[in-house]
Amino acid sequence: MATTKASKAAASKTGKMEDSEFHEFFVDELKDIYWAEKHLVKALPKMQKAATSPELAAAFEKHTQETQQHIETLEKVFELLDEKAVAKKCDAMAGLLEEASGIIEDTDKGTMIRDAGLILAAQKVEHYEIATYGTLRVFAANMGHTEVEQLLSQTLENEKATDVALTELAETSINAPASAE
Repeated sequence: MATTKASKAAASKTGKMEDSEFHEFFVDELKDIYWAEKHLVKALPKMQKAATSPELAAAFEKHTQETQQHIETLEKVFELLDEKAVAKKCDAMAGLLEEASGIIEDTDKGTMIRDAGLILAAQKVEHYEIATYGTLRVFAANMGHTEVEQLLSQTLENEKATDVALTELAETSINAPASAE
């Protein structure tokens, strides 16, 4: 979408850029992470079922609930932006979830090696989400979408906390038994 110098200058002064290419890019990336979250919420129960450790299964159950909240938060973000909540296929998440399925297929049921692999897969997902939400939060701030920025910041902090919890679980009860199998 072409914009004039005057409209760009006005957008720059107000922080509102609804008609800009940057805003369109931002919304497109929101659609991407929306797809990612909607597919992750379906994949996490499979990861929970595949987990050996009750603690890891519980972590996946908690993450499923949090992911549902992330979906609801994104729907609120779309509403605040006067945009329809539409998902656009996220190739990155599709690949990460395919990799998680591969780990389940390639490891033996009931092993800590499988759990170590599931944590690896889950942390790859978390790091993708952290990168995405961190960037989208900054985009929102640059466009003056303060409430959207706050919502994306909350989700970002939740994603970081999940990553830390997975690391702690791996280091305290999964990796050592996995390496002994």
